[in-house]
Amino acid sequence: MIAQIKEIATVQVGYSFRSRLEVSKDGGLSVIQMKDLLDNNTVECDKLVKTDMDMVKSHHLACKGDLVFRSRGLVSNAAILLEDPGKAVVASPLIRIRITRADRVLPEYLNWYLSQRDAQVFLTSRAIGTAQKMISKEILENLEVLLPSLECQKNIVELAALSAREQALLGVLAEKRKHYISMVLMQFAKGE
Repeated sequence: MIAQIKEIATVQVGYSFRSRLEVSKDGGLSVIQMKDLLDNNTVECDKLVKTDMDMVKSHHLACKGDLVFRSRGLVSNAAILLEDPGKAVVASPLIRIRITRADRVLPEYLNWYLSQRDAQVFLTSRAIGTAQKMISKEILENLEVLLPSLECQKNIVELAALSAREQALLGVLAEKRKHYISMVLMQFAKGE
């Protein structure tokens, strides 16, 4: 089955602050910014900036399971909120994607799908701008997503996570091997 994102989720442009974001250590509202999106396509909620805004409508608030999409820059991918961020908004130019059809798509699957080649080709080919590429809300809403069964989606997400873990471990192993070989070669150089 195939569906456009607008058929399975709501897409909302991030909250636009009228002026510079005023940081307040004891503020009641957290703000999800581009710097909070990690390389593993998750949102780091522990270090969110806080501000003193109270007048935010509930439909602007982010919640667990939402995706945060980078709409500007060289990389157009998403990050998932794996934990409840509390009272938090997604700042513009980020875009929040909230699944409305949980019977058809898992948020983790959509998060994975957005970084796959087919989705990236679609988004890149429709990006606006020359120096700074931008993906509009409308372009994102019209992206077609392959939707296998929920069980198959779950398996894809689990296998992708295992593959990412394997790549991380191989990277650590390669670094340790490089360090070991360098140490042995230095011992040979010293005549030991």
